[in-house]
Amino acid sequence: MANPNKQKGTAWESSIRDYLNSFLGLVDEHGAFLDPFDSGNVRRAAQEGARDVGDIHCVPFVLEAKNTASPAVPTWIRQAEIEAVHAGFPFGVVVQKVRGSSVAMGRVHVSVRTWTRIRLAHQMPTDEFAALYGWSVSLRGRDTSRWYLTTTLRDFAHLVDDYRRNVSVAGVSRAVR
Repeated sequence: MANPNKQKGTAWESSIRDYLNSFLGLVDEHGAFLDPFDSGNVRRAAQEGARDVGDIHCVPFVLEAKNTASPAVPTWIRQAEIEAVHAGFPFGVVVQKVRGSSVAMGRVHVSVRTWTRIRLAHQMPTDEFAALYGWSVSLRGRDTSRWYLTTTLRDFAHLVDDYRRNVSVAGVSRAVR
């Protein structure tokens, strides 16, 4: 029998993937990809050992999924950002399971630096970006490397959809493709 914690983690990763694919309109009513070759499909990544590339690829984001009762958000964010670099993606984020809630209520955490880079790509003022996507700030003492922002997976899915529609990805706007 497989490790129960590994099974929980895999189930959480799969539920995130399935939720995002459905939200983004990439699958039919049975969960099958509309276009299996679309690079925009959200997929669970194969594990790569020491050069891990994250749990889920959702262009332009690498998602690190966490299903644990003991949060270590700043550490997880650093891990996600390293894995995004390994995968060749610009942004690494963490998606933490919220016990007793739907997958849409999962908590998405990003560093202040990543949040700022995403906001600038959207060309939005700070207040407007924070309000539109439901971001809240967690400040952990004076060490700014431990500060981060959080939203729900539902609001993050809106952000991904808007990013893909309005921000140039690899030099080509999604609206033009």
